[in-house]
Amino acid sequence: MFRFLFLFTFVTKKLKPLIVLPSVFAISLLTTKFVRGNFELALSGQIAMSAMLAFTAIAHFAFTKGMAMMLPDFIPFKTETVYLTGFIEIAAAIGLFIPNFRMITGWLLIAFLILILPANIYAAIKHIDYQKGTFDGKGLTYLWFRVPLQILFMVWTYLSAIKG
Repeated sequence: MFRFLFLFTFVTKKLKPLIVLPSVFAISLLTTKFVRGNFELALSGQIAMSAMLAFTAIAHFAFTKGMAMMLPDFIPFKTETVYLTGFIEIAAAIGLFIPNFRMITGWLLIAFLILILPANIYAAIKHIDYQKGTFDGKGLTYLWFRVPLQILFMVWTYLSAIKG
């Protein structure tokens, strides 16, 4: 029972993006098949990434203090930067649905994901738990999850918004 509770807590707290992305993708695939008569892989991928971006953007406003702690000392206006990146994620979530802006949104989103990776590395080195706003996070082991996740987001964005 303890193992199940630990696994459930880990999955719901740390792997939310890995739940949101494929779940929304699967639902979108089935919906497009039902509504349009065929599976729309690119559209379903865009819907899933948009949902994921909206989901992660919420963290920028719900856990602002902890997210500000993820930024190195040399970056000024930490709180404002956290809010700005939250708005960027919302704009990207919307931009993926505008045909004339989809490709540029995809490329800018990939660039954004590359640019925010150092903040995640810094947070891991400093053991920051952004949800609690404390220095008792998982540390470097977090990067074994975060770096592949960031790569997954980039590949997903490329396949659904740029190539798709």
